[in-house]
Amino acid sequence: MARRDDDFVAFVDARSAALLRTARLLTAGDQHAAEDLVQTALEKAYVAWARIERKGAQEAYVRSIMTRAAIDRTRQRTRRGEVVTDKVPDVPVHQAGPEDRDHVFGLLELLSPRQRAVVVLRYYDDLSEAQIAEALGCSAGAVKAHASRAMAVMRAYSTDLSGARR
Repeated sequence: MARRDDDFVAFVDARSAALLRTARLLTAGDQHAAEDLVQTALEKAYVAWARIERKGAQEAYVRSIMTRAAIDRTRQRTRRGEVVTDKVPDVPVHQAGPEDRDHVFGLLELLSPRQRAVVVLRYYDDLSEAQIAEALGCSAGAVKAHASRAMAVMRAYSTDLSGARR
């Protein structure tokens, strides 16, 4: 039991910052929700640690839990009274520089939870379509479709640095 705990603590120490960055993207920049997402994923991973450690898939397992939890979180929020509309909100104008991340978070917020997950896992975590499909529990074709639609939305609502719509 002590070895399992030591291995888990070592994993958390080594990967928590990267997991938090991914979670922030999955939550469109909401730091508190990202921290909750990482915590939830690590709690679930700890319970199954011996099994996932034997498979050597610790990070993939935790990333999969985070992705599914982020999607579920959005579904729960929608059921609690938020209404999905066809009208996309205006994207805020951002200056060039470190705050460009706010622009990215704004664009990520426009995406559906699955589209956001695909974009983050593909272009931030650099996973293959097959790895993303496995993490999301869908086909590679569905991953391609989500990625294509997500990029179309992001292109349509992206602004250049002067604030004009492209």
